[in-house]
Amino acid sequence: MKNYTITVNGNVYDVVVEEGAGAPAAAPVAAPKAAPKAPAAPKAPAAKPAAAAGAAGSIKVEAGAAGKVFKIDAAVGQAVKAGDAVVTIEAMKMEIPVVAPKDGTVASINVAVGDAVEAGTLLATLN
Repeated sequence: MKNYTITVNGNVYDVVVEEGAGAPAAAPVAAPKAAPKAPAAPKAPAAKPAAAAGAAGSIKVEAGAAGKVFKIDAAVGQAVKAGDAVVTIEAMKMEIPVVAPKDGTVASINVAVGDAVEAGTLLATLN
């Protein structure tokens, strides 16, 4: 038998491997234990045209369906009325406008053209 310590996605596992015919290839012998925290590497700033976190608005504009950001229809600081397109998503070769739920001013755009988004993804905020 050989003992190994394996880290998967930050979880540490102690694994015992038995050698021989008919033996299981690997069997975990303990529940995952906390991995030691490594110092976080500084991340490069995202290349998305989002406003500063402090400038985010209270009204959320979220994707109604999964797709790809096709077009940004509004700019930060632009006044929009309820029903005005803020972002256009492309899904199954259809362009789907994501509209402002209320009148307001665009506080942030949180995606860029070409980004893949899931239903419920925050696309923009309004004040």
